[in-house]
Amino acid sequence: METVDVLVVGAGLAGLHTARLLAVQGHDVLVVDRRRTLDSGIRTTGIFVRRTLEDFALPAEHLGPPIRRVLLYPPSLRRPVELTSSRDEFRVADMAGIYAHALARVRQAGARVHLGVSYPVDGVAARFTIGADGARSTVARRLGLDVNQHVIVGVEEVFPVADGDEPPTFHCVIDPRLAPGYLAWVIDDGRHAHVGLAGRPERLAGPLPRLLRTFGQSFGELPAPTGPVRRRGGPIPVGGVLRRLVCPEGLLVGDAAGAVSPLTAGGLDPCLRLSEVAAAVTDDYLRTGDVSVLRHYDGAALRARFRGRLLMRRALSGVRSPAVTDAAFTLLRTVPGRAAASRVLFGDGSFPDLRPNWETATA
Repeated sequence: METVDVLVVGAGLAGLHTARLLAVQGHDVLVVDRRRTLDSGIRTTGIFVRRTLEDFALPAEHLGPPIRRVLLYPPSLRRPVELTSSRDEFRVADMAGIYAHALARVRQAGARVHLGVSYPVDGVAARFTIGADGARSTVARRLGLDVNQHVIVGVEEVFPVADGDEPPTFHCVIDPRLAPGYLAWVIDDGRHAHVGLAGRPERLAGPLPRLLRTFGQSFGELPAPTGPVRRRGGPIPVGGVLRRLVCPEGLLVGDAAGAVSPLTAGGLDPCLRLSEVAAAVTDDYLRTGDVSVLRHYDGAALRARFRGRLLMRRALSGVRSPAVTDAAFTLLRTVPGRAAASRVLFGDGSFPDLRPNWETATA
């Protein structure tokens, strides 16, 4: 039986980031993922927000052009609300390239990565297990931690396009017929078009690929593909950070922890920020054996910061009428409405930065 300090289950961005930080600290880290290649089964849309781009070193060669312009469409697709930022707010990544870069950094740090391996891992015992295995985490169930109960399903098609005359734009369509409980989107950054939709799985009527095509046709401005179409997607937890994230045997990060904005469903920024705290807590716990260290990884405290967004998520999920949505756009077109929308889309509050709190607690 092989024994390792840390077993990381899941080689997504959260798992790889946590594994690298722990390997740098000198721990014996093993990462496993049931996928045989990391460029298959990609679930994230790959939309990075400004705050992530500013705070984390991401490989520029795998990032699309910056986006400052957002158009919000009602179900009628008429009179969209245009929001423009003075800063570069979004960049859409080639996630296969991002994963390859992260994988190389993990291995350079000294961690081992075994692909095509399912959890639990035969012949391996771990002092500590980190669940980075997605919204329906097996690690969470085996460790007796909380499991996501509220998920939406997202699907996206990505294809290269010819560079057009319009500036890179993030088009968001709020229509309960297409994406119940969430939204549909087109991001055209001049290199690729990302066409997607997401909603509550029990209310998505019909196969997702058909709904995706319907959305593209109804949008009317969808650029023609100039190359092969790639599809990605999967479950997205939107119930907020789970309360019970850690126990003496392990902890959860990323989607497994519910570390996704309840309102926007953005998960890339939260997964990186929470992974840094997870790595710091794990490092301290393994070095000291002090169980009290684990209290710094408190899901209940994190969850309390998202009460407003959870309430807004529930309200949006209850809207079923396109007419009600169209009427709501009357408010969005006002000065306060545009300001509120800009704050959600361009603000700095997608996920709290916990590193200062951790550093204070351990000083």
